Amino acid sequence: MGAGVRNVGKVTTPPHPPRDSRDPQDASDGRDAPKRPARRSDPPPWRTEGTPGGDDDSRPAGGGGPGGNGSPGGNGGDSGDGGRAPRRVGWVRLALTALVVFLLTELLLSVFRTNPNTSITYTEFTHQLTAGHVTEIYAKGDSIQGKLRSPEPVPGNTDGHTYHEFSTLRPTWANDDLWGELQRQHVTVDAQPVVQERSTLVNLLISLAPMLVLVVIWLAVARRMGSALSGGAFGMGRKTPKPVQAENIRRTTFADVAGIDEVKGELTEVVDFLKNPGEYRSMGAKMPRGVLLTGPPGTGKTLLARALAGEAGVPFFSASASEFIEMIVGVGASRVRELFGEARKVAPSIIFIDEIDTIGRARGGNTMGGHDEREQTLNQILTEMDGFSGVEGVVVLAATNRADVLDKALLRPGRFDRTVTVSPPDRNGREAILRIHSRDVPLDDSVDLAQVAKTTPGMTGADLANLVNEAALLAVGRKLRKVRAREFSDALEKVQLGAARTMVMPDADRRRTAYHESGHALLGMLQPGADPVRKITIVPRGRALGVTLSTPENDRYAYTEEYLRGRIIGALGGMAAEQVVYGVITTGAENDLEQVTSIARGMAGRWGMSERVGRLTAIPSDAQTAYGLSSAPATLDAVDAEARRIVAECYEEACRKLVEYRPKLDALANALMEHETLDEEHAYEVADVPRGLNAPPPVPRTD
Repeated sequence: MGAGVRNVGKVTTPPHPPRDSRDPQDASDGRDAPKRPARRSDPPPWRTEGTPGGDDDSRPAGGGGPGGNGSPGGNGGDSGDGGRAPRRVGWVRLALTALVVFLLTELLLSVFRTNPNTSITYTEFTHQLTAGHVTEIYAKGDSIQGKLRSPEPVPGNTDGHTYHEFSTLRPTWANDDLWGELQRQHVTVDAQPVVQERSTLVNLLISLAPMLVLVVIWLAVARRMGSALSGGAFGMGRKTPKPVQAENIRRTTFADVAGIDEVKGELTEVVDFLKNPGEYRSMGAKMPRGVLLTGPPGTGKTLLARALAGEAGVPFFSASASEFIEMIVGVGASRVRELFGEARKVAPSIIFIDEIDTIGRARGGNTMGGHDEREQTLNQILTEMDGFSGVEGVVVLAATNRADVLDKALLRPGRFDRTVTVSPPDRNGREAILRIHSRDVPLDDSVDLAQVAKTTPGMTGADLANLVNEAALLAVGRKLRKVRAREFSDALEKVQLGAARTMVMPDADRRRTAYHESGHALLGMLQPGADPVRKITIVPRGRALGVTLSTPENDRYAYTEEYLRGRIIGALGGMAAEQVVYGVITTGAENDLEQVTSIARGMAGRWGMSERVGRLTAIPSDAQTAYGLSSAPATLDAVDAEARRIVAECYEEACRKLVEYRPKLDALANALMEHETLDEEHAYEVADVPRGLNAPPPVPRTD
């Protein structure tokens, strides 16, 4: 139920999300392209922009040029001889399988085939006819079928079985007056057989039906397995969809990217090389083979890659690294060869691989064996990038937010020559991003995008796009024609604090929540160098029963020990207020303690702010863990002890200040009980604290 801006994970990252402290639940390869394409049953696992061609359906979505195909190696890139060897279709095996199934079916039918009539002797037939028991017969040659008026016992059977329909054969030498006897007994002689027999064709179809079903299932399974291997069953059924045409879509350019001007400057040289390669080749310069974009999620790495391709006006192939991984080993390597082959056909071009850490993690770590699918795919990417001579005009862009876990062979010069860090935008960058995302949004005159940018430190381009969209959604819901400043304010609260909930709380719980949030806010106001308090509320939002929001006046890029201790003191303010006022500690401080623990452990074990642990990183990073590096148990014990000491000292300081300024704490709590929400100006007025008290001290220059 405190201010989320006090949540510090890493010092190098300055985001300030709101802290929700009181939890109601707690309270309760380089080969030439083939001349003969192989068809695909599925689209290739990448998307394209700006590939040349017209309406030729033989070109794949991978963007092959005229006469291009979706498989540079023949069978999904598996063969590198420039053509695809013909497959031997297993029709002999299929025919043998059909024959065996047919014989087995006939055998089963012969075993289970039943005859509804009973075969009797001609003597028995004449006996039943003379006795007047026969009511209907059908004769064909010497064969006779018939029905009795009522069931009769089967001759010679002592089990009591009876029969109603029968069949018999009349001897050719019989010299009885059968026709006369039939007339005397008034027996009906029918032209239709008593028991209808199936024709030979029907019997054949019935016997072949199971075999046909089995063959269909077999073909379906074979086709599915073939598709997984980038080929169809027997090489059949691979159709190639049409590529995305440049004139059918609006290409993204640098005009659609803002807030990362220094990154655009790094990539301008690549754009110029793709546009004017002759100038660089005349000086012996080669284009970078690969550019790695690193940075937190949402900073615009994918957008930047698309803008680079659009600015250069070249085909753009994009794929996620996870799309190359399949259950069958070798499929990912095949798809990598296919993707690079397609890019070479339409060079100059750009290949973009998103989340490359999925397949580019350091080898030799926690893997089940050394030849799994991920490692084979990575090896193929390394081989393909080594195959560039620098004149193909193919640039590989990759993006990741985990550059520390990538394999060193992937990062060496000659593969990814450049590593560009894409950081969250500063204040001016956020304003420029807001203007781009609000180009199609009607804004009211009251909207000041510069002020919105000032109140959104740490937000990335994706966060700002979401903020503009939320404000537009609120305006539509309120039946407005323009988006006002109020919609931006409410949208920012919704994004940072969570959606407001309607719930009935007892007055005792509301007052305790008010003191909890007042403790956070008052310590934030009094602590030197702390971020200003922007809003206090006891309206339940998200999972929290109350929220205190604090954001810095300017973007922060480095944190001092004093500032971090102030963050801990402010985060412990809610728990300290409950201790001072009520003498109890509740479960509502769970989120506060998570933030406190993260900051304290970082100070002791990662940022060298503990004399006992020393100036070293005792808490291993993911990259160190991947290589089996870790600290000694005694060092980790020292980190835990120092973290406890730091938290204990900060908690004691929080309680001391709240006791000293108890009247201000009571005033804030009473105002919250009355108004539920206090904005920045009202909060400082109620607490009677001057605004400049917590201004950060100047940091001396070191140069």
